[in-house]
Amino acid sequence: MEKTLIVNGRLITPYRIIDSCSIMIEASKITVITQDKMDTSGCRVIDAQGYYVSPGFIDIHLHGGGGHDFMDGTVDAFLGIARIHAEHGTTAMVPTTLTAELDDLLHTLIVYDEANKVNQQGSQFLGMHIEGPYFALNQKGAQDPRYIRLPQRSEYEKIVNHSKNILRWSAAPEMAGVLEFARYIGSHDILPCIAHSDATSEEVVQAMEAGFTHVTHLYSAMSGVMRRHAYRYAGIIESAFLYDQLTVEVIADGSHLPASLLQLIYKIKGPSSIALITDAMRAAGTDARVSTLGSLKDGLQVIVEDGVAKLPDRSSFAGSVATADVLVRNMIRMGGVPLVHAVQMMTTTPAQISKVYASKGSLSLGKDADVIIFDEDINIKSTIINGKIIKNDL
Repeated sequence: MEKTLIVNGRLITPYRIIDSCSIMIEASKITVITQDKMDTSGCRVIDAQGYYVSPGFIDIHLHGGGGHDFMDGTVDAFLGIARIHAEHGTTAMVPTTLTAELDDLLHTLIVYDEANKVNQQGSQFLGMHIEGPYFALNQKGAQDPRYIRLPQRSEYEKIVNHSKNILRWSAAPEMAGVLEFARYIGSHDILPCIAHSDATSEEVVQAMEAGFTHVTHLYSAMSGVMRRHAYRYAGIIESAFLYDQLTVEVIADGSHLPASLLQLIYKIKGPSSIALITDAMRAAGTDARVSTLGSLKDGLQVIVEDGVAKLPDRSSFAGSVATADVLVRNMIRMGGVPLVHAVQMMTTTPAQISKVYASKGSLSLGKDADVIIFDEDINIKSTIINGKIIKNDL
């Protein structure tokens, strides 16, 4: 049995940092964690050189990277995205669609299955995230308005019956038919998520009763305090803070949210309810200044400047160009978050939201050997996925 031994590392757990630690990996699992000296015979040894040893990052919302988008509808695109993000410490991800025609969604789900079978050199796929098309038009953000529509049971039943690999689905709960839709997908173990929505707090409560438990990219394309006929109503943002039952995800790319809001979200929700996401589009991991959001066939043209993708008229962001290491770095530097909590929001919490914490999200005996090593500045030195060394610059 192939063995890999990581020595001389500072092990990050959800609670603390353990110095001078060793981890034994046998095949695809973690079998030993100790501060004792280990026998290295028969092992491939990786000297962590005093750097941090962490669970692999888990990105539960991203669209692309390395010049590819999942909506390109090719196996090469899926694998290319998985490879580029693995370079930056992401060992597991949830590929995400954009609002699109039914046939394009069905095709993307087919390609996911094909890519998942041959993905050997990149981040593992945990399941698909369907973002849209059941959104509020006035909260569309960079979603293509041509494809935004109300849910039809025949459509979402066809999608659900088409694939067993849908992990989560984002929709606007105030739209007609969405609560029925949420109950249906929830009965198929798909996580309903609030997104691109103008819902009031009262509508959020109804959404929670229908099974919504997660808020997609908090603050982006969603309602805050509003006035209707002179009366004030709380929106999704306030509801996310008010209700402990709701988990949230945050694009901590340094552009979507300023430091003050990162600090506020962390102060109110805490690391056990926050998942960091890249929401990365195809320009992530490249030097592109002009790019396409969505498929090359009919996606939206965007520009990349100031470290973020924007619509050409600069009226809206169009996804980030960040990688997971950037998110952790920003939460520490901009959010004032301790390293352990920043890592928790990129590992443990997304694993729990995605219902894979039994096997991923922390360095524990018997769990999958998804391990990364990085320095004080969160520069990734090594990436190990399911026991396989994908990157090692040590």
